[in-house]
Amino acid sequence: MVAVSTTAETAVLAANQAFYDAFAERNAGAMERLWAREHVVACIHPGWAPLHGSDAVIGSWRAILGSPESPNVQFTDATALVIGDTAFVTCIEHVRDGKLAATNVFALERGEWRLVHHHAGPMATRSESRRPPASPLN
Repeated sequence: MVAVSTTAETAVLAANQAFYDAFAERNAGAMERLWAREHVVACIHPGWAPLHGSDAVIGSWRAILGSPESPNVQFTDATALVIGDTAFVTCIEHVRDGKLAATNVFALERGEWRLVHHHAGPMATRSESRRPPASPLN
Protein backbone atom coordinates (compact mmCIF):
# COMPACT_ATOMS: atom_id res chain seq x y z
CA MET A 1 0.00 0.00 0.00
CA VAL A 2 1.35 3.43 -0.96
CA ALA A 3 0.66 6.33 1.38
CA VAL A 4 -1.05 9.25 -0.28
CA SER A 5 -0.42 12.69 1.20
CA THR A 6 -3.34 14.99 1.78
CA THR A 7 -3.16 18.72 1.23
CA ALA A 8 -3.00 19.20 5.01
CA GLU A 9 -0.15 16.69 5.38
CA THR A 10 1.76 18.44 2.60
CA ALA A 11 1.27 21.81 4.34
CA VAL A 12 2.42 20.38 7.68
CA LEU A 13 5.52 18.87 6.07
CA ALA A 14 6.25 22.28 4.51
CA ALA A 15 5.99 23.90 7.96
CA ASN A 16 8.33 21.22 9.33
CA GLN A 17 10.80 21.95 6.50
CA ALA A 18 10.64 25.66 7.36
CA PHE A 19 11.52 24.80 10.98
CA TYR A 20 14.66 22.92 9.93
CA ASP A 21 15.52 25.61 7.36
CA ALA A 22 15.42 28.27 10.11
CA PHE A 23 17.63 26.01 12.26
CA ALA A 24 20.13 25.46 9.43
CA GLU A 25 20.23 29.17 8.56
CA ARG A 26 20.53 30.16 12.26
CA ASN A 27 17.62 32.51 11.60
CA ALA A 28 16.08 33.36 14.98
CA GLY A 29 13.47 35.66 13.43
CA ALA A 30 12.24 32.94 11.07
CA MET A 31 12.25 30.45 13.96
CA GLU A 32 10.13 32.78 16.11
CA ARG A 33 7.59 33.28 13.30
CA LEU A 34 7.06 29.50 13.06
CA TRP A 35 5.84 29.14 16.67
CA ALA A 36 2.18 29.48 17.68
CA ARG A 37 0.90 32.75 19.05
CA GLU A 38 -2.59 31.66 20.11
CA HIS A 39 -1.67 28.38 21.82
CA VAL A 40 0.57 27.49 24.74
CA VAL A 41 3.92 26.17 23.49
CA ALA A 42 6.52 23.81 24.93
CA CYS A 43 9.91 22.48 23.89
CA ILE A 44 12.28 19.78 25.08
CA HIS A 45 15.80 20.14 23.71
CA PRO A 46 18.09 17.11 24.13
CA GLY A 47 19.41 17.10 27.69
CA TRP A 48 17.29 20.07 28.78
CA ALA A 49 14.39 20.29 31.18
CA PRO A 50 11.02 20.95 29.51
CA LEU A 51 10.37 24.59 28.61
CA HIS A 52 6.85 26.06 28.70
CA GLY A 53 5.57 29.33 27.31
CA SER A 54 6.61 31.49 24.39
CA ASP A 55 9.21 33.53 26.28
CA ALA A 56 11.11 30.45 27.47
CA VAL A 57 10.83 28.57 24.17
CA ILE A 58 11.74 31.47 21.88
CA GLY A 59 14.51 32.52 24.29
CA SER A 60 15.99 29.03 24.08
CA TRP A 61 16.00 29.12 20.29
CA ARG A 62 17.61 32.56 20.24
CA ALA A 63 20.36 31.23 22.53
CA ILE A 64 20.89 28.06 20.48
CA LEU A 65 20.87 29.78 17.09
CA GLY A 66 23.12 32.58 18.34
CA SER A 67 25.74 30.21 19.72
CA PRO A 68 28.87 29.45 17.70
CA GLU A 69 28.59 25.86 19.02
CA SER A 70 25.09 25.44 17.58
CA PRO A 71 25.11 22.11 15.73
CA ASN A 72 24.25 21.56 12.10
CA VAL A 73 21.02 19.59 12.07
CA GLN A 74 19.51 17.78 9.12
CA PHE A 75 16.41 15.62 9.14
CA THR A 76 15.13 12.57 7.29
CA ASP A 77 12.19 10.21 7.39
CA ALA A 78 9.55 12.87 8.09
CA THR A 79 6.00 11.56 8.44
CA ALA A 80 3.03 13.84 9.08
CA LEU A 81 -0.20 12.83 10.79
CA VAL A 82 -3.08 15.30 10.83
CA ILE A 83 -5.90 15.13 13.38
CA GLY A 84 -8.29 18.00 12.74
CA ASP A 85 -6.58 21.31 13.52
CA THR A 86 -3.59 19.56 15.09
CA ALA A 87 -0.79 17.63 13.44
CA PHE A 88 2.51 16.06 14.32
CA VAL A 89 5.59 15.15 12.39
CA THR A 90 8.01 12.45 13.46
CA CYS A 91 11.46 12.44 11.94
CA ILE A 92 15.11 11.60 12.51
CA GLU A 93 17.50 14.46 13.23
CA HIS A 94 21.11 13.95 12.19
CA VAL A 95 23.42 15.87 14.51
CA ARG A 96 27.18 15.52 14.37
CA ASP A 97 27.80 11.77 14.49
CA GLY A 98 24.48 10.86 16.11
CA LYS A 99 20.78 10.62 15.50
CA LEU A 100 17.89 12.00 17.50
CA ALA A 101 14.24 10.98 17.29
CA ALA A 102 12.14 14.13 16.98
CA THR A 103 8.48 15.04 17.19
CA ASN A 104 7.18 18.41 16.05
CA VAL A 105 3.57 19.23 16.94
CA PHE A 106 1.66 21.84 14.96
CA ALA A 107 -1.66 23.63 15.44
CA LEU A 108 -3.61 25.41 12.75
CA GLU A 109 -3.76 29.14 13.50
CA ARG A 110 -5.54 31.46 11.10
CA GLY A 111 -4.90 29.08 8.21
CA GLU A 112 -1.21 28.44 8.97
CA TRP A 113 0.42 25.46 10.67
CA ARG A 114 2.43 26.73 13.64
CA LEU A 115 4.64 24.84 16.07
CA VAL A 116 3.29 24.21 19.54
CA HIS A 117 5.85 21.62 20.63
CA HIS A 118 9.28 20.30 19.63
CA HIS A 119 10.94 17.35 21.32
CA ALA A 120 14.19 15.68 20.27
CA GLY A 121 16.03 12.95 22.14
CA PRO A 122 18.60 10.21 21.65
CA MET A 123 17.71 7.13 19.65
CA ALA A 124 18.73 3.61 20.45
CA THR A 125 21.28 2.07 18.15
CA ARG A 126 20.04 -0.71 15.87
CA SER A 127 21.32 -3.41 18.24
CA GLU A 128 19.78 -1.69 21.28
CA SER A 129 16.40 -1.35 19.61
CA ARG A 130 16.20 -5.12 19.05
CA ARG A 131 16.73 -6.00 22.73
CA PRO A 132 13.67 -6.33 24.95
CA PRO A 133 13.55 -3.79 27.78
CA ALA A 134 15.15 -4.87 31.04
CA SER A 135 12.07 -3.67 32.89
CA PRO A 136 8.54 -2.63 31.88
CA LEU A 137 8.33 0.83 30.35
CA ASN A 138 5.33 3.15 30.35
